[in-house]
Amino acid sequence: MPTGNLLLIFGTALLLALTGTPVMQRVAVRLGVVDRPSARKIHATPIPLLGGVAIYAGVLLSLLFWGERRFIVEAAAVLVGGTWIVLWGAWDDRSNLNAYAKLVAQIAAAVMLIIAGIQVQLPFLPAWGDLAVTLLWIVGITNAFNLLDNMDGLASGVAAVAAAYFLLLAALSGQYLVGAMAAATLGACIGFLRYNFRLSNASIFMGDAGSLFLGFVLAVIGIKLRFPTNVPWVTWMVPPLVLIVPIFDTTLVFVSRLRRGKNPLTTPGKDHLSHRLVRMGWTRREAVLLLYLFGCVGGGLAIFVSVSTRATAYAVAGVLALLAIASILWLEQHDTATS
Repeated sequence: MPTGNLLLIFGTALLLALTGTPVMQRVAVRLGVVDRPSARKIHATPIPLLGGVAIYAGVLLSLLFWGERRFIVEAAAVLVGGTWIVLWGAWDDRSNLNAYAKLVAQIAAAVMLIIAGIQVQLPFLPAWGDLAVTLLWIVGITNAFNLLDNMDGLASGVAAVAAAYFLLLAALSGQYLVGAMAAATLGACIGFLRYNFRLSNASIFMGDAGSLFLGFVLAVIGIKLRFPTNVPWVTWMVPPLVLIVPIFDTTLVFVSRLRRGKNPLTTPGKDHLSHRLVRMGWTRREAVLLLYLFGCVGGGLAIFVSVSTRATAYAVAGVLALLAIASILWLEQHDTATS
């Protein structure tokens, strides 16, 4: 696929999200699909949901408009699985589904991908291990973005940063089909941010339809990304580095809630990294921008690791793992709100 097509896909997704988000805002209000104020919410007035449907439409239609025929056939399982995820997410936005029902839907979407042959292939795991990691990765990243959607502009901005780095990595390795999905995701996220990350409060939220869809698509891109100039013993680290912010945030939340004897899946709370940064004195906008910066650091390290030797890559991974563990311990000890 020519580079020009990637620009067309990006631009079309951006335009569709820019024009589609206000439409979905009116639809959400008409249908009563709004996020109402509560004790644990920071907004004082009802905010329309379903912004994620505009993101989904931007990604889907831009790929259908400009993707090559062989790409559409190859991406069919991803698009079908993504559509399934969006439908469940929109249903949850409307009716507040049980967390376990959403989990079953995500597992079903992951199984669709596995049946279509889209799965993790790690050199140090048997075939059943690859299947288990595929399931864990897709469901885990999908849920990670759902959990990350807790401040204006956070999930969509972090997704845009991740998509930008996936696009760059795909271009560097000549994978324009994977790059097309990343370009579409990047464009749709930027278009949605126009309404979700403003100087005043957001005018619309993406809802579960958006956060689940973005997590699902980025998880798939991470699986399909390949690095012909390096060995799998090294390159398996690249997708987790690109998605370091949602992975760290979800790990922090799970550790915190399990330590307090709470169910990590069903317990709401302000124990995310973004909330803790605000309690440290950062404004909400500064906290979101700081997490964008963390995402850029992770993406930069991913590019570095993708061309590194095995020794260098594992040294980087080891240092990051130690920093992550130390950070979680420090945050848990010093954040009195979660003590």
